[in-house]
Amino acid sequence: MSTKDPRVELLQGTLDLLILGTLAPGSAHGHAIAKSIERSSSDVLQVEQGSLYPALHRLIKRGWIVAEDGISENNRRAKFYRLTPKGRKQLTVETSKWDRLAGAIARILHSQTEST
Repeated sequence: MSTKDPRVELLQGTLDLLILGTLAPGSAHGHAIAKSIERSSSDVLQVEQGSLYPALHRLIKRGWIVAEDGISENNRRAKFYRLTPKGRKQLTVETSKWDRLAGAIARILHSQTEST
């Protein structure tokens, strides 16, 4: 990634949280999940297929999402993913963890800039 590239690499584990959050309003197929994350982040975050599909399989294995066959808006067969009740609870847990982590990092960074 060049210094001119406005995109940011995702921290490990962050993609799972973003997928859960993206699926909170309702089901979506893989491509739509990736595009939603990119759009919501103003294209700062880019989700590659090589990261997305292993994450989706990991979330299925944990019982946080399920996959169902369906037809996409392009009239093509696709797997649609949706949150399970367990996944909805996990989204709350993970969001709380993220908020605490982001707050702690912000406090450290702000205290460093204030002391210089």
